Amino acid sequence: MIALHLILVLDLLFEIFTWVLIARFLMSWIPSVNYQHPVVRFIYRVTDFVVRPFRGILPPVGNLDFSPIIMFVVLRLAYSLLRRILVMLVLQSALGG
Repeated sequence: MIALHLILVLDLLFEIFTWVLIARFLMSWIPSVNYQHPVVRFIYRVTDFVVRPFRGILPPVGNLDFSPIIMFVVLRLAYSLLRRILVMLVLQSALGG
């Protein structure tokens, strides 16, 4: 039962992180964002470790960088795989096997 709660917490954290990433990319389209604001600095600091490896994978078209699309697909696939493994482990232990 604790393992199921852990999976639910991980789902929630992943969803929150996804929305923080979306906020980061939306802010990048707004020219008047104050990058010194504490909330903006927090968002960039929390997400930079994920964004940095994907920067420049695709060349920008105009001012738009499409690398975040690759990042979102990779993150979704990786989390989906991790979640399936966790669910299988929980079910295996629940069934005694």
